[in-house]
Amino acid sequence: MTTLLEARYRAVLRLLPASYRREREEEMVETYLWGVDRDLQDESRPTLGEVASIAALAVRCRLGAPGAPRRYALLGAAVRLFALSAVLLLAVSAVVDRVLELTWAFTRGASGRQMFLTGFTGRNTTETVVAVLTWTLPLLWAVAYFALLHDHRRLARYSAFGAALPALWPLARPLTGDALPPGVPWYEASAVLLAWLPALALGAAHHRDAPAARLPAGSPGLVFLAGCVVAGGSLVLLPGAADTVWAPATCFVVGALGWLLWRARRTDGASPGAALALAALGLLVLTARVAALYPWLHVPGAGLVVGGGLGQTAVLVPLTAALAVVGGRDLARISAGTPGAVAAGAPRHGTRR
Repeated sequence: MTTLLEARYRAVLRLLPASYRREREEEMVETYLWGVDRDLQDESRPTLGEVASIAALAVRCRLGAPGAPRRYALLGAAVRLFALSAVLLLAVSAVVDRVLELTWAFTRGASGRQMFLTGFTGRNTTETVVAVLTWTLPLLWAVAYFALLHDHRRLARYSAFGAALPALWPLARPLTGDALPPGVPWYEASAVLLAWLPALALGAAHHRDAPAARLPAGSPGLVFLAGCVVAGGSLVLLPGAADTVWAPATCFVVGALGWLLWRARRTDGASPGAALALAALGLLVLTARVAALYPWLHVPGAGLVVGGGLGQTAVLVPLTAALAVVGGRDLARISAGTPGAVAAGAPRHGTRR
C-alpha cells in the first residue's frame, strides 16, 4: 500500500518531464524512501533540500540536458544563447557608458571631475553606498560574459546576479524611507526585467550538464570590442538622441541584422535556436525602449530623444517579428524531423542515503 510519504515524493517528481519519470521515477522513489521506517512514512514529508534538488533537475531536463527530447534540446539552446546575447549586450552598455562618463569628466578639468564626484558625495550613508554600487556593480556583466565563454559557470552566475542587483534599488527605495521623488513604475519594471531575465536565464540554462557556451561566430574579445565600438559610436555621433536604452537598442539592431545576413549565407541550418533567442531578446529590448521613451513624450525640447526613440522602435518591431518568423520556421522544420534524443546520457539525480 502506498504511504503518504511515497505519494508526496511522487507528487514532487511530477515536476520532471514525463519521459524522464518513465525511466527514473521508481528508482528515485526507492532511493528517497530508503532507510525511512515504514511506520513513520505517513508522518514524514520530503525535505526542502530534496524538493529544491528535484526542481533544479526538472529545469536541467527541460533546458537541454544530455538525453533530453528534441524540443527540450532546442529550448535549452535558445535560452542559453538568449542569456549569452543579453549578457553581452548589458556588458557592452555598462562598460561603454562608464568609459565615456569618465572620459568626459576628466577631460573637462576640475569642474568636470567635481561634477562626477558629486554623484557619490554630499548624501547620507545609504545613498552614497547605493550610488557607488550602482556605478560599479554593472561592470560585472563583462566578468559574467568572459567567464561564461571560458566555462567558469559559477563565476559567471554570481557575477550576473551581482550585476543585476542595482536594478532592484528603485523598488526597494521606498522601504528605506528616502525622500527622493518616485520613478516611473513601468520604466523601473522594464529595467528589472532587462537585468534579471538574462541573469536568471544564465543561472538556469548554463547548468553543469549543459554544453559549453560559445558564440555563433567570432572570438569573445573581438565580438565584445565590436559591440563597444557600435555602442560608443552611437553615443558619440548622436549624443542628443541618447537615453538609457539608446546604446543597447542600437547594438541589438546592428547585431541582429548582422546575424540575419550571416545566417542567410549559411546552408547548413546552423544554430536553429538562435532566431528564437534573438527574438526573445528583441522583445525584451523593445519593452525597455518603449518604457524609456514614454516619459520623454511630455518633456519640452526633447524632440531629438523622442525622434531617436521612435526611430529605434520602428526598426525593432519588424526586426523582432522577422526573427520570430525565422525561429518559428526553424522550430517547424525541427519538429518535422526525426524525433528522439539529441544526445546520449542523462543527468544524475541527487540521492539520499
